[in-house]
Amino acid sequence: MATWKTRGLRGSTLEDMVNRTNERYSEAGLCLVQKIPTPITPISIDPKTRHITLAYFEQKSTVDYIGAAQGIPIAFDAKECAKDTFTLANIHEHQVAFMEMFEKQGGIAFFLIHYTHKDLYYYLRFIKLKEFWDRMNAGGRKSFTFDEIETEFILQNKPGILVPYLDGINKDLGLRED
Repeated sequence: MATWKTRGLRGSTLEDMVNRTNERYSEAGLCLVQKIPTPITPISIDPKTRHITLAYFEQKSTVDYIGAAQGIPIAFDAKECAKDTFTLANIHEHQVAFMEMFEKQGGIAFFLIHYTHKDLYYYLRFIKLKEFWDRMNAGGRKSFTFDEIETEFILQNKPGILVPYLDGINKDLGLRED
């Protein structure tokens, strides 16, 4: 079992932004997406703050978010990256397997990557992730660079929407129809 030892709330800013975006999208009737909690079992709790300081994961999680947008099932994970190289070690094999099965069932799976040093959000299509993943498994790079991303999937700022991932889904759907 994997253990978790006070590594802070890594990615919590991105998570908060995605959660707020989900609320706005839901209020507008555009989609219904929920955060999937990762089940943990606490081992040690600080008696003063009552914060969990040591825990283990009960099971492997699949994705951070799951829901539907205009009748289309969607599943995605959100990651932060502080440099131009995104290491594939941040993605787990069981996540890739889940996303692949999800897409085979007619859903759309993707990753939202916040390049913190550039302050931009990127919609990584599952098919593009699979290219990088297959390259790694064939003995190639264990990462991908910012220069390799599909620049048309950099999400543009929108008033009132912090992480406009529905724009990425819309472009993704357009490419699937071609």
